[in-house]
Amino acid sequence: MIRRLYDWTLSLANSPYALWALACVAFIESSFFPIPPDLLMIPMIIATPRRAFLIAGVATVASVIGGMFGYAIGMFAFESIGQPILASLGKGHAMDEFSTQFNDYGFWAVLIAGLTPFPYKVITIMSGWTAMPLGTFIVTSIIARALRFFIIAALLWKFGAPIRDFIEKRLGLMFILFCVVLVGGFFLVKFL
Repeated sequence: MIRRLYDWTLSLANSPYALWALACVAFIESSFFPIPPDLLMIPMIIATPRRAFLIAGVATVASVIGGMFGYAIGMFAFESIGQPILASLGKGHAMDEFSTQFNDYGFWAVLIAGLTPFPYKVITIMSGWTAMPLGTFIVTSIIARALRFFIIAALLWKFGAPIRDFIEKRLGLMFILFCVVLVGGFFLVKFL
């Protein structure tokens, strides 16, 4: 089933409605769809490099709006379903402790999930579930998603098809290394 979704998503890149399809995929990927918008962006940018930054902008805006939908899912579905289940199991206090810890580092969780291959939808839902401040969530999502999509767009715009294999195979690893260095740098500054 995942393979069919993958193939269907790639076929949208050749559609005359490709930008709309990208917006839809970026929106739903932020809350429940398993295929990332990058897979649609890459062939679209290779086909029309002059539109690379427009494509990245559409993906960013739609992804952040979809992230807010994921946030709403976490906020409202947890209240009606998750919390009563935890309370019946005697774990209601565990949720409060987890919420506090998640929100203490929530900026970093959203930033890292927004940049890396880690499923962004998990963090969007958890952010709503833990009642992370909406402003923090939105600003961090904009930064993370814009960095991710505009870096991909810039690489494809500058280097074209030859960079495609690198992006598809190694960009996730590069973003993870970037995040480790970034977080490590902040910890060094804070504790030294």
